[in-house]
Amino acid sequence: MYQSAVLSIYVDLALGLVVAFLLLSLLVSGLNEAFVRVLSIRSKFLWAYLRDTLDGADKESGAWLPARVLDVFRVLPFVRDPRPAHRDEPAPARLGEMPEARTGDSMMNLLYERVREIDHAKRGRTSIADIPPERFAVAVMELAAMENGDIGEFLKKLRKIDSPLYGHLQGVWDSAQGDLDRFRKGVESWFDGEMQRLSMLYRRYVKWVVAVLGLVVTLLFSMDGFEYAKTLLRDNAYRASVTAVAEAGPDAYRELRQQCTGGDPVPCVTELLSEPALVKMMGQALVSVSIPAEGEPGVHANLAAWWERVSTPSHWPGFLLTYVALLFGAPFWWDVFRRITGIKSRR
Repeated sequence: MYQSAVLSIYVDLALGLVVAFLLLSLLVSGLNEAFVRVLSIRSKFLWAYLRDTLDGADKESGAWLPARVLDVFRVLPFVRDPRPAHRDEPAPARLGEMPEARTGDSMMNLLYERVREIDHAKRGRTSIADIPPERFAVAVMELAAMENGDIGEFLKKLRKIDSPLYGHLQGVWDSAQGDLDRFRKGVESWFDGEMQRLSMLYRRYVKWVVAVLGLVVTLLFSMDGFEYAKTLLRDNAYRASVTAVAEAGPDAYRELRQQCTGGDPVPCVTELLSEPALVKMMGQALVSVSIPAEGEPGVHANLAAWWERVSTPSHWPGFLLTYVALLFGAPFWWDVFRRITGIKSRR
């Protein structure tokens, strides 16, 4: 019986911590997704890569897609927008002409003409954030149709305008040995590999964003993981004592009245049991919401108390625990929660 009670306490503690970390991780993921969507980061990643691949790096400011993550933070979100201007018309039935000389982003615009059927406007720019390899290969074949389907002449034009795409397609064309179908499939495989490489850079970028947002959320809620665990255990002990009082009879009830100021322990017990540990911890955030028994909910700024918690070194190990926990991400904590509770995953 004793072992069962102890096990129940530890299960409650584990569930409480997991739920707290899951909720905060979901908040971090939501903030990250909002950040990515508002700034169109996915679309900018794609078109920065396409600018570098089709037209080459800008002579004055270098590559459109920096290799270092910190440079990506500095350039893509706010400084440079590599996306082409949005057009409502579908791809024109008549193909344009290859530029005779390299002129800015002309090759990228030609590609955009071939794929813009799936586009919709986002502040005047394209919102396309993914081009399937099959569609890119078809677009390349359509661009080659400008030279009457002669891949060799198309490659010569790319070389003439000094497009970086020339080197990639020339290697694919040599491997295809003049077979157009093999060339198209080779372009698909090459572009699919490039998208995987681009996804790796994007994931590195997102990890840094999540790391920054995790720190902000931890400090904003001043979430001390160790203090929260202690509060969970204290709540569990209090509930156990209330249960014991209910079973012990009038003598224990008189003892509970002495512990609760105001005489009547019922409001005291009701108030404490209706405010679980997670609500107590969230109430120590920079801005908290209170829901009184009567009246409208209120929003309160806790600047003084919040700053005292954040600036107290004894809370820093708990903040570090919470921050590290958030870096694992919401999927990890959901899986832990599912394993503890026995909820089966539906796939």
